[in-house]
Amino acid sequence: MSQLSLFSAEARPPSPADLAGLLCGPGQVARFGAGDQARLSIALSDPARAAAVVAACAATGITMRAVRTDSGATVLRTAFRCDLVGLAAAWTDGGAKAVPRGWQLDGAALRLWALAAGRPDERGGYLLELDPDSPGTHDPLIAAATRAGIPPARAEHGPALRISGARRVRRLVELVGPVPERITGTDWPRYWGRSAS
Repeated sequence: MSQLSLFSAEARPPSPADLAGLLCGPGQVARFGAGDQARLSIALSDPARAAAVVAACAATGITMRAVRTDSGATVLRTAFRCDLVGLAAAWTDGGAKAVPRGWQLDGAALRLWALAAGRPDERGGYLLELDPDSPGTHDPLIAAATRAGIPPARAEHGPALRISGARRVRRLVELVGPVPERITGTDWPRYWGRSAS
């Protein structure tokens, strides 16, 4: 039996702070009016994940709804809410998305990142999409992933981090926890007991 990591997704109950995982990927957070409300949204590259992401967000106490844009994209968004202002303040700098200094990537945030914007690659590794419109977040997220014990490489195609190698993939699997309901196991990080090159 493996020991539960203090940083794994199952180490504590879900909380709104976990939604930072959506901001690691292409998620956006915007404050409204006087700044006393904020809205979180994310465009999904895989619309089939919408129900699973909505359910994971609901577990944190935050309701998201799926909408289709004029271009046909599936976007999840919250209403403007007071309880998202802290997240918005932490993840913006001068109006641009920014990773909080020294931010600790834990299993709960990583689980949401993988759920909304992760996929296995053909070489046995796992890709976590980055925000193409916020390149300033990429290096801090590499640092955060490295501190979490999953030092990544930049993906060759498109803005994404690649987790590879047996030890790193095993650590990723430990952090994100079991396959969520409503998605297939083939989309979730898996450890095959061999080196992932």
